[in-house]
Amino acid sequence: MTIIYKLVPADLWSRALGAGTFDGSPLDLSDGYIHLSASQQVRETARRHFLDVPSLLLVEIETDRLGPSLRWEPSRGGDLFPHLYSSLDLAAVVRVRPLPIDDDGVPVIPEDVPS
Repeated sequence: MTIIYKLVPADLWSRALGAGTFDGSPLDLSDGYIHLSASQQVRETARRHFLDVPSLLLVEIETDRLGPSLRWEPSRGGDLFPHLYSSLDLAAVVRVRPLPIDDDGVPVIPEDVPS
């Protein structure tokens, strides 16, 4: 089982829970896919794109449940990033955790997430 990650503000995730599906953040909707991160990418994603974001959640997703809508495509520095070209079915989510923010405003990814 491979786990990938989505960083989501709590209010946006709450709306997804109410709807039964996650359609993405405003950036995801603009780009046409849901931006996700592999375990070795999520810390840098948090640092670059979620500085000082309060009430941030780490959504853990099992790749086997996503089907062909999941594609690994080159992005930052040529790394392959997971992109989901559909709504996220909440049945693929295996865990959601709140993230604290360090003194520099960077979300702290739990130590049990491999880097």
